[in-house]
Amino acid sequence: MSARCVMVLGTTSGAGKSWLATALCRYYARRGLKVAAFKAQNMSNNARVVAGGEIGSAQYFQALAARAEPDVRMNPLLLKPEADTRSQVVLMGQVSAALSAMPWRGRSLKVWPQLAAALDALRAENDVVVIEGAGSPAEINLHDCDVVNMRVALHAQARCLLVTDIDRGGAFAHLYGTWALLPPEERALIHGFVLNRFRGDASLLAPAPQQLQALTGVPTVATLPMWRQHGLPEEDGVFDMAPTLGAGRPAPSSAETGAGEARPGGEPGHALRTIAVVAYPRISNLDEFQPLKNVPGLRLVWARTPADCVGADGIVLPGSKATAADLAWVRAQGLDRAVAAHAARGGAVLGVCGGLQMLGEALIDLHGIDGNAPGLGLLPLVTQFESEKTVRHTQAAFGTLAGAWSALSGVAVAGYEIHHGQTAQHPAMAAAGHLAQAALPGGLGWCNAQGNVLGIYLHGLFEDPRVLHALFGVSAPTLDTVFDGLADFIQTHFEPGVLDRLIAPAP
Repeated sequence: MSARCVMVLGTTSGAGKSWLATALCRYYARRGLKVAAFKAQNMSNNARVVAGGEIGSAQYFQALAARAEPDVRMNPLLLKPEADTRSQVVLMGQVSAALSAMPWRGRSLKVWPQLAAALDALRAENDVVVIEGAGSPAEINLHDCDVVNMRVALHAQARCLLVTDIDRGGAFAHLYGTWALLPPEERALIHGFVLNRFRGDASLLAPAPQQLQALTGVPTVATLPMWRQHGLPEEDGVFDMAPTLGAGRPAPSSAETGAGEARPGGEPGHALRTIAVVAYPRISNLDEFQPLKNVPGLRLVWARTPADCVGADGIVLPGSKATAADLAWVRAQGLDRAVAAHAARGGAVLGVCGGLQMLGEALIDLHGIDGNAPGLGLLPLVTQFESEKTVRHTQAAFGTLAGAWSALSGVAVAGYEIHHGQTAQHPAMAAAGHLAQAALPGGLGWCNAQGNVLGIYLHGLFEDPRVLHALFGVSAPTLDTVFDGLADFIQTHFEPGVLDRLIAPAP
């Protein structure tokens, strides 16, 4: 078996590569084909646990869309930014201290044989491999050490789609400029241009697509309407920072308004509850909050200032790839006082992973992993960072809880852990009788005596339907429903026959 390879390239980051690659995975899987996802190198602090370690969340969801078991080969190199000029390097699912210390250019070429081997293995086992690029293939300052865009495309002889975000403006210049900066052998691999996030009457685009094809020989094969409520976590977990109000059901695959934006049926009602998620600079695993966007009557706010927390029923401190640095940022913004005041009023506070660590009394770092810092002091806990990272799937059940989180009492939950920190009761405070209540067994979670401040190591809480039902009395759309909606959407909006020709045998 030697898979046909379809690759999604973008004119910029955030153009829609991950979304489109996920849709293609489900589209081809529904054709009865054995499909795998692949991205040679992903830079993201959103990761998922799979057999053998961790991969980027985008490839995890793409694998599920392909009806395949997520595999470390699908994202063999994951870069997790810890600062503007430093990333933790994860190779084939495992952290590599040696690669993390290497300069970027030298590192990329060193790992290329392993990236190529991972792709070749997937090609040997599948009918189709859907490949996602990164950023833009026309970043000519990086072309000589590229291991994620055209080096991959050439290696796989992939048939490539180049997608651009027309909502940003300048889409035709982006498409033409990207194509023009590629050498001829790489241009030849581009089989179609895709206009993403279009609002309005598609007939008004003429004659630009025809002129672009005359200049490049490449047809525009799809104009995809703006569709915010598709139900898939946004690329890299970066949401629109404007407040969102859950619609309560997934958007249909092809319903469009007169402005060209697909919307869910019916307008959302007034917010009954507001949850503020603190959006610090090194936030991680933000994609796990996607299900909250679909809860009816729930207003989701991404909080960067104390004003963003005003009126919130609950405040969430999410995961962080740099807990001490993000905690310093929380203090600099005055958000520490906002969270403390909210908790003092009995408001619900949730800390997830790095957020749990922030809620304690202190962060202790003896290995140079993250940094030392005083915590927010809302739970009598202390966290010590260890050199070995905990990466695993976890199932547990909440104990009996009081107060704001009492609805979780006895609820079974499944999720995943990715953390260096190990958290325990603060020894001196415990000796004085000041203990946190165990909310989850095995050091997975604690709650304060009032029951309104909860900290857990378990990621994926709101992705568990049992939790959503307990807290909000609702059921979120299943991932299968979301993936099928994506496939329906591209099937509707691509030119007839294009998607099948991309995997047809060469003439």
